[in-house]
Amino acid sequence: MDMRHTARMEKKTSRIDLPVDCPILRAMNRTLNRLSLFLVALATTCPAQQAPYDVVPDADPPYFRVRYPASTEPGSLVFAVSYTAWIPPQVERLRGVIVHQHGCGEGSCTSGLTGAYDLHWQALARKHGCALLAPAYEQPGKADCQMWCDPRNGSGKAFQKGLVDLGMKSGHTELASVPWALWGHSGGGHWAGGMLLLHPERIAAVWLRSGVPQFEVNPLRPGIKPHTLPDAALGVPVMCNPGTKEGVTVKDGKFARVWPANEAFFTAMRGRGALIGVAIDPLSAHECGNQRYFAIPWLDACLGIRLPRRAGGPLRAMPKGDVYHAELLGKQAVPANRYKGDPNKAIWLPNRAVADAWMQYVKDTRLTDSTPPPAPTKLRLQGKRLTWEAEADLESGLAGFIIERDGQAVDQVPREARNRFGRPLFQQLQYSDTPTQPLVPMRFTDTQAEKGKQHRYRVIAVNTVGLKSQPSGAVVGGNTR
Repeated sequence: MDMRHTARMEKKTSRIDLPVDCPILRAMNRTLNRLSLFLVALATTCPAQQAPYDVVPDADPPYFRVRYPASTEPGSLVFAVSYTAWIPPQVERLRGVIVHQHGCGEGSCTSGLTGAYDLHWQALARKHGCALLAPAYEQPGKADCQMWCDPRNGSGKAFQKGLVDLGMKSGHTELASVPWALWGHSGGGHWAGGMLLLHPERIAAVWLRSGVPQFEVNPLRPGIKPHTLPDAALGVPVMCNPGTKEGVTVKDGKFARVWPANEAFFTAMRGRGALIGVAIDPLSAHECGNQRYFAIPWLDACLGIRLPRRAGGPLRAMPKGDVYHAELLGKQAVPANRYKGDPNKAIWLPNRAVADAWMQYVKDTRLTDSTPPPAPTKLRLQGKRLTWEAEADLESGLAGFIIERDGQAVDQVPREARNRFGRPLFQQLQYSDTPTQPLVPMRFTDTQAEKGKQHRYRVIAVNTVGLKSQPSGAVVGGNTR
């Protein structure tokens, strides 16, 4: 027999055609999917860092976490880093990712461990179908922050790898390709601004709290490498947000150079026609203060305009018809067609609603709000203990809860809301605008309930301007102890 014919026969008879809906094929696909998730978990797990980075909240769904060890490869990140993402449970396909980036030093870096658990920032992410992601760079106390806050030193690549691996872990592989909205504080502002200049086509909007990248060499800080300004970055909305005590009204001290750096960045950007504004925090120094009450509405406005109409589509341009301008360090904004000064030196604000909020913020940070928070849900009673779930108010966050027993307010949680960096908040706040650890639970133990009597409980949420939600659904139970 012709050996070529035999080979053709063997090749033909060794092929097995399986239908698409074949149970064997489905089982093979399930096995491959489990294997790929195992490999991602294996590749993104490394020995835990020493204190203070070893105390982290659990990352069970809808939270997901990956962690990478420090690298010795040239151009790679020299610090270990973890990325924690919260994904809105009801979202089918993500539209974007909101990144909350901490600043420099151990204290700020550890604050990144809770950024994804912030209920107020989750409200923004939920509204726009976005993931909320918080990096935590494990920078040793005296190490050079530029080794992570300049994304060219490996953190930019690590961030994008994190998106890919978090997408695999969560089942939202689109996380690797969706647009980014970046918020950064101090060194995190330097990082967020740097990512804008390196990847403008990926970015919907950028908020820079205190920190900004540089376009020129600074003789006082020669270790900071300057960036170049690409044309594509000019169409991305940006807000610079230094505190007044960072060189605006207080001209000396540790943070006095923050305002000159912000002013130089703004001048260079706006001189080229960039969509950039400045909002001076009138109360603060380098701490984040009440900035979230303007940052979140500003990002809300930008995301509502910029995010693609369809999944995978391009970012949309900011409209020009309703723009407002204000003088740098001024407190009044007017429609662009009524502004008398040089528009290329003026603060840019996208529309009247944002301009009104900006004027309130730069005056005293007391933005008005007429919308109460959502009512708490999933109220449960076990013995004397009540537990519940709640979402934060998009405009004003969540200050606490009122506990009702038999129609009467009997207590509040927390007894005394705290926040040494701004308005009192249920979750409190750290220096870099993230919840304190341990995370505050939503629970109440009624030690005054009358033994043997059935009681009816409800919970009411209160936002930071004092507005109350509708009561939760009621639960009924008795104290038998």
